[in-house]
Amino acid sequence: MLRPTTQQQTPEESAVWTPIAEEAERATRVLHPHSLRLPRPTRRRVLTVANQKGGVGKTTTTVNLAAGLALHGLKVLVIDLDPQGNASTALGVDHRSGTPSVYEVLIGELSLGEAAAVSTQTPNLLCVPATIDLAGAEIELVSMVARESRLKEALTSEALDQLNPDYVFIDCPPSLGLLTVNAMVAAQEVLIPIQCEYYALEGLSQLLRNIELVQSHLNPVLNVSTILLTMYDGRTKLADQVTSEVRGHFGDLVLRTVIPRSVKVSEAPGYGQTVLTYDPGSRGAMSYLDAARELAERGAQEEMS
Repeated sequence: MLRPTTQQQTPEESAVWTPIAEEAERATRVLHPHSLRLPRPTRRRVLTVANQKGGVGKTTTTVNLAAGLALHGLKVLVIDLDPQGNASTALGVDHRSGTPSVYEVLIGELSLGEAAAVSTQTPNLLCVPATIDLAGAEIELVSMVARESRLKEALTSEALDQLNPDYVFIDCPPSLGLLTVNAMVAAQEVLIPIQCEYYALEGLSQLLRNIELVQSHLNPVLNVSTILLTMYDGRTKLADQVTSEVRGHFGDLVLRTVIPRSVKVSEAPGYGQTVLTYDPGSRGAMSYLDAARELAERGAQEEMS
């Protein structure tokens, strides 16, 4: 009986790309961020992260995308516009009452640079924190001149040039009040996190109508540039149904990367960290890094086209 001859594999044949190899390569990028450099946008990008529905991973998305970009060579500014201050907590920035914060920026007492603090995650990541004082800001803003544009007035080219960020993320409260309107007037892009659950699209039509109103009356350059699917649970058919429905409705606005439901992602803010520093090898960390890279690459491609 003839035995099959064994041939020595070429390097190309032996280096077969497998799912395990892909996971290992992604983990290496998170654990050794200097091995990856994300493309720098040709113009500064200001994104409002908004969804008036609570619990969709809005703040989690803001801080982890910001950290993913910052850890890989870009300079990022996060503006915490949610009175709960969760983004400030996750970035390790002090937001006790009396701390220079976005509240003083909105009412004109402090400049953006005076309120910005360096995150404990990386020197490339800055945060303008939210203190409890912000809780009453919407009431105070009602009587102010140009109340919808207070944040825009603070985010002047001169103020941003002083901090020199490549990306600015504005984390909104889970409502469609004056703080969220201020964020939309100040931004060029809206990023909407949508959770892969039954009520995913509930209230989304109202958010899109509000965005259209802001476009019509206050900020004509505003556009929904990115949608990110969060809290994906591959064990359920519902998650796949929601994913298909969102992709079918919004098309290329939806990032290919999907953020899985992850205990590590939920635990990280309790330690004053993002998941990329709390557990860089976890699925959540790798997924947010992939989303950050996709966001950066998409932006670079759109600007070149």
